[in-house]
Amino acid sequence: MNTQLPRHAAPRRWLSVCLLLGSAAGVLLTTRGARADVSSWVFVGGGASRLQQRGLDATVVPAMRLQLGLGGPPSTPVIFGGLFSLEPNFGHGSDLALLFRSATRGYVNGTYGLALDLGPYERFWGEKSVGGAGTLWLGAPWGLALGVNASIGSHDARGFSGILGIDFARLTVYRTSGTNWFPNPFPAYRPQE
Repeated sequence: MNTQLPRHAAPRRWLSVCLLLGSAAGVLLTTRGARADVSSWVFVGGGASRLQQRGLDATVVPAMRLQLGLGGPPSTPVIFGGLFSLEPNFGHGSDLALLFRSATRGYVNGTYGLALDLGPYERFWGEKSVGGAGTLWLGAPWGLALGVNASIGSHDARGFSGILGIDFARLTVYRTSGTNWFPNPFPAYRPQE
C-alpha cells in the first residue's frame, strides 16, 4: 500500500499553512483595540395580570416577568434592541414574546428613564393565542423598573399587567447612579469620556 502523497499535494499544504499564518499575523499586527459597546437587559419581576380569552372569564392572577435582551451602545440618546420575554401567569400558563425595545439613555444606564417594548407574542395555554404585546417601562435608579403591559391576540385573547422588578444589568454593569456611596468601578458608559 502506497501512502505517499501526490507531488502537487505538498506545495498546496505548504501554501495553505503560509496563508493561514500570514493572515493571522496580519490581523494581530494591524488591528487596534476594538470598542464594541452594547446594552443588555436581565430583568426579573412580579405583579398581577388581568386575563381574558374566549371560554375564560376575565380574571386577575399573579404574574411574573423574565426578560433577556441586547441593544445598541449605552452612550446614544435612544437605544434600540431586542428582548426575549417570558410571562408566567400562575394557575394558567405562560406567554412568550420576542420584543423590539427603544429606551432612553437614562433607562439603560440605571437612572430615570423610559423604555417601550413592542412585538409578537404567543400564548401556549387555554385556546392558545398569537398576537401583539407592548410594555411601557419607567426605570428608576438601582435597576428598578415598573412596567404596564397590554396584549391582544387571536381567540379574543386580551391581557393587561403591571410588573415591578429589578433589571440586574442596570443595577450592576450599567449603573451610573448612587456611585458616591456605592461605586461602580467599571461602568459600561462613562459620560466624561
